[in-house]
Order: sequence, then structure tokens, then C-alpha cells
Amino acid sequence: MERFRVLLVDDFQSWRHCLRSLLQQHRDDVEIVGESSDGLQAIELAQELQPDLILLDIGLPKLDGIATARRLRGLSPHSKIIFVSEESSAELITEALATGAQDYIVKTNASRLLSAIDAALVAQELTLSGV
Repeated sequence: MERFRVLLVDDFQSWRHCLRSLLQQHRDDVEIVGESSDGLQAIELAQELQPDLILLDIGLPKLDGIATARRLRGLSPHSKIIFVSEESSAELITEALATGAQDYIVKTNASRLLSAIDAALVAQELTLSGV
């Protein structure tokens, strides 16, 4: 079975723990390969690990999520990115999606998170299989 490699990026450890638990309960084909609490560390980990999916917060220390996503596009181009943030302004969401991210989920709408993850992993599987 294909294992999808996921990187969790959020400055709140409890939220990363929640995401980890949610993914492990929902999908048995997911491996959490790393966690980061800031944008610069996320870039280093993504470059090293080349994850299939990056769950990325906007409000990160050292380098915000949007700047992080822009850098990730060049360093880990095959990684799908889903922003998961408390921020819900239309302008910010538009700017985040302009980085090439797969989706943007507001943390208060976590019910949509699992379907967004499923869609991103299906897209990643198609990319990896050359379809």
C-alpha cells in the first residue's frame, strides 16, 4: 500500500497533536514524517523530507505561512499544500491560494479538513502515477 508522507506546520503543539491524531484515525495510509513550529524550519524539513502533503498554518514565527509556501514551491515542488489557519479574511485566503496551495481550511471549519486532505492525497497519487 502506498504511504503518503505528511509534514505538519503550526506554531501550536496542541493543534499539531490534534492533526496527527485526526489523520491517524482517519487514514491508515498516512505517515507523519515531521512537524515544525515555524516557517524556516518547515522549509528545511520539506526540502529534506519531500513530503506528499504539507498542512501549513498562516501565522507562523520567523517566516509566515504564505512566504513559506512560496519558498516551498521551488524546494519541494511535488508537495501538495493545504493551509489550515484561524484567519478567514477573503484577501488572505486569495493570497494564500495564489501560492499554488491545494486548499485553504479555516480551523473552525475542521469538518471540511478531512475531505480537503483526501482530495489533496488523491491529486498527489495521480501526480505520482503520471496521470
